[in-house]
Amino acid sequence: MNIEQRVDRIVKVLDDKKAEEIEVVDLSDTDYIAEQVVIANSFGGKHTLALYDHLKKELKPQGEEFLHGEESDDWVVADLGDIIVHIMTPAYRQKYSIEKFLSELTPREIQ
Repeated sequence: MNIEQRVDRIVKVLDDKKAEEIEVVDLSDTDYIAEQVVIANSFGGKHTLALYDHLKKELKPQGEEFLHGEESDDWVVADLGDIIVHIMTPAYRQKYSIEKFLSELTPREIQ
């Protein structure tokens, strides 16, 4: 399964479980640690953690490997190697402006 199909599965699980403002950022042409980043809003607290649990329950049996995860009620970061998933409350998403940070990454120089 290619990376686009994997990202589509992640987005589908998040959408099915009522995540909001789901955004995918393609960073394959940068030197960032991942090729794709998925960002989604939760309703808060328990919903943040529940979305992460749903991702693991749905995707692990399909062969997706979760290399590392950091969890709090306000923000979860899941490292799937070439895909990073951020699930956060709207307040945290606004505060940390991940989209802005990612948009400022410069393309890799071709050598």
